Amino acid sequence: MIQQPVTKICNKKNQNRMALQAGIVGLPNVGKSTLFNALSNAKAQAANFPFCTIEPNIGVITVPDERLIALEKLVKPNKVVPTTVEIVDIAGLVKGASKGEGLGNQFLGNIRNTDAIIHVLRCFDDDNVIHVDGSINPVRDKEIIDTELQLKDLDSVERKISKSEKMARTSGDKESLRGLDIVQALRSHLEQGKNARSFEATREDKAKHLADLFLLTIKPVIYVCNVDEKSVVKGNKHTDALKESIKGENAEILFVSAEIESEIAVMESYDDRQMFLEDLGLHESGAARLIKSTYRILNLATYFTAGVQEVRAWTITKGMLAPQAAGVIHTDFEKGFIRAEVIKYSDFIKLGSEAACREAGKLAVQGKDYVVEDGDIMHFRFNV
Repeated sequence: MIQQPVTKICNKKNQNRMALQAGIVGLPNVGKSTLFNALSNAKAQAANFPFCTIEPNIGVITVPDERLIALEKLVKPNKVVPTTVEIVDIAGLVKGASKGEGLGNQFLGNIRNTDAIIHVLRCFDDDNVIHVDGSINPVRDKEIIDTELQLKDLDSVERKISKSEKMARTSGDKESLRGLDIVQALRSHLEQGKNARSFEATREDKAKHLADLFLLTIKPVIYVCNVDEKSVVKGNKHTDALKESIKGENAEILFVSAEIESEIAVMESYDDRQMFLEDLGLHESGAARLIKSTYRILNLATYFTAGVQEVRAWTITKGMLAPQAAGVIHTDFEKGFIRAEVIKYSDFIKLGSEAACREAGKLAVQGKDYVVEDGDIMHFRFNV
């Protein structure tokens, strides 16, 4: 069994997890800061969401995973360590942010550093809460932020075209000409008011010709509709309009009530939280659904290490090979990788222990070409 390094969830320098960060964006007064504050105290399942502040607007929150609870009951470790996501409360955006209006440069710079965008949109009517544009229209609000991000991306695209056009035409290099064609096609796409994430190109072409642009609108997005209590399950006319407007974006949409999340956040009893959620027709809190959704849209998976000292969840990108997955724990594990001993989560839960899985032939020895699957329980053998 591996000796796992001890880490502190709230200390970036000591973390060996993947750096995963999602930014909460939205116009002023749509509820994004209320949602951020609710997340800071949120409770998940039978355990708390550990949360701490790295900077005034950045917190770290655990990814809820019921499998950790099941593993804890069987293994009875000294401690359990979940995987985490950083949540950033990004300054409210105003029209003209792409030109530096308001806190535009700070806003856009903060988005550039995130892996995913949580776009909060007001989808409730309340005369006591003033909307910055005077009326409730989430489609319009979405388009305001989209336009500012698209304009910033267009600026990046134009600069790349101006630099590469002469070089590509002069050299006649086929790859350079292809790259120019792709970037020009992207410019046309953005000029039509479309986001880069809906731009059709092969993964190889995107990696070769678009990665260096660090596009804002290419980031995966979750649209969070901040609704009233009666709309938290099925939505309302505002959420219906938004769902129609985002068809083809390959984005996720959630109905969450920031007000309800604030109430849940202060409940200490797990039973009280569950009873409250069930009365609303919900199985889990918006906070839990949001974090799981963020994890999902980034194409991430979880594997586990399980021993008496510690049961821990580790974040990987889907498709990672065993040595790369080992490297998430420590670079020495990847460099000196020999083999991985793998037990499927379902087998571990059914048989109850590593020893029982080994005896039943459910422990597989895998080499460097093994693609790690979500839920794998792994021991790494390495030599450095």
